Amino acid sequence: MSITARRRSSGSDGSAAVEPRPKNATTEERRFIERHKAELSKTTLRAKWTHSPDEHEDRAGQTLATRSPDVIRRWAEDRRAKPATTSTIREGERPRTLRFDFPADGQDGRGSRLKPIDWEAWLGTFQDRDLVFLYQEHRRNGGDSNFFRLDSPRREQG
Repeated sequence: MSITARRRSSGSDGSAAVEPRPKNATTEERRFIERHKAELSKTTLRAKWTHSPDEHEDRAGQTLATRSPDVIRRWAEDRRAKPATTSTIREGERPRTLRFDFPADGQDGRGSRLKPIDWEAWLGTFQDRDLVFLYQEHRRNGGDSNFFRLDSPRREQG
């Protein structure tokens, strides 16, 4: 089954809306997508969803989506990436911005402007914000990919 998004007419102005057709999404994920489809990116609506670190892309360059902490953690660990944020947080606060600190020139992220945080804080913030983790395993040319993006149904418009 290929990943597709159906376009349908949504009004008298002739505008078209993307009908979500995520590949491999569970019933719960389909409900989440349907409930938030107007706020989620088109990429999220079309991505192949993964639920286990043992699930992989169908082809190089394919965008994958997950809400599974196990998948996210394995993807980052496979790239020696560490959970991080862009600013210092006080004890008991959640990070504002979620990032990963990837090793640079074999330095394991030393010298980065990112602030390390633990997995509990990173994943707790991810879950509290109802985020979707979009990522690639490989670029289209077959090389390893560090691409990821977080999609939020609660992002601010503007």
